Amino acid sequence: MTQTPTYHTTRTVGVEEELLLVSARTGEPLALSSAVLAAAAGDGEGDVFEKELHQEQLEFATRPVGDMGALREEIVRWRGEAGRHAGSVGAQVAALATSPLAVEPSRNLGRRYRWLADQFALTAQEQLTGGCHVHVSVESDEEGVAVLDRIRAWLPLLTAISANSPYWQGKDTGYASYRSRVWYRLPSAGPYEPFGSAAGYHARVRDMLSTGVLRDQGMIYFDARLSHTFPTVEIRVADVCLEADTTVLVATLARALVETAARAWRSGGPVPRVPVETLRLAAWQAARSGPEGPLLDPRTLRPVPPEAAFDALVTHTETALRETGDLDRARAALKDLLARGGGARRQRALFEGGMGLGEVVRACARITTQDGGPGSGLR
Repeated sequence: MTQTPTYHTTRTVGVEEELLLVSARTGEPLALSSAVLAAAAGDGEGDVFEKELHQEQLEFATRPVGDMGALREEIVRWRGEAGRHAGSVGAQVAALATSPLAVEPSRNLGRRYRWLADQFALTAQEQLTGGCHVHVSVESDEEGVAVLDRIRAWLPLLTAISANSPYWQGKDTGYASYRSRVWYRLPSAGPYEPFGSAAGYHARVRDMLSTGVLRDQGMIYFDARLSHTFPTVEIRVADVCLEADTTVLVATLARALVETAARAWRSGGPVPRVPVETLRLAAWQAARSGPEGPLLDPRTLRPVPPEAAFDALVTHTETALRETGDLDRARAALKDLLARGGGARRQRALFEGGMGLGEVVRACARITTQDGGPGSGLR
């Protein structure tokens, strides 16, 4: 293997969050993304916010930063601005990965969205799902692919940490992250076999596109992939998180996984042999249980309590977390998550406390745009 120089600088991280546009009165999703985007553009923020497949959603992207405190500030700022722009047209934004209330989504205009809707039919219609995508900088495609090959088994734990979609079409699904189950219906979504090299990665993408099933590189929906627009690895397994602090925790652990994998590659460490079939089971278990467990230990792929799975993750990434000053905060945040539960438990607790699902949505909209709250403490 050709050696590459040691990565001397702290890797930057950027986050994309997909938010739900909802009625402040009923909590029902509203097809108002065009109006909200127009309001954002009028304030000079058109480069931050983007539309998604459905008009009931709005996406924003942070700038790449090296400090997790700065990342939190970005997330809080743009959630707040999204809420302000939505309020100008009579809506709210909610960081919910699925709509608790029944909805028939309205597709946005555009040739690519029309193609996607025609090609994937009901599966596309059902994709009113909100994800959190974490971009971590890499030096090269070769390093990026080495990372992709080595982080596969750890990614389900990020799904568990972020799990924030227990409801679907007015019903409790029994899952903590039902979004991921809906997302995996798309033909290119989910775990992948190791690529071996950058050339191997690009050859596989070309082969997939040559089938005609997918329109472009943006429809390569692997759990993690090389970004085709930025020099990053893009990790795509997380639900959009109810609280900004949970997003920061996911980003912190994602960066540590990338750095740990890159170092293993540079030192000549082998790619773990984990079958895709087993990774799918790990992803299912993470979606079913969330941070309340059980989860599959990424080292053994056997069930363990969530505390043990998260301890394994911190141990695996400990050197990288310590060097960026994130180790103690990550440990504290995971301890808090285990004690309080994540977004899925928070939604269920509101409902079980006597709220209707519409009230749950409105409460989550308030949590989305508030600065602070109980949070995970990663600030």
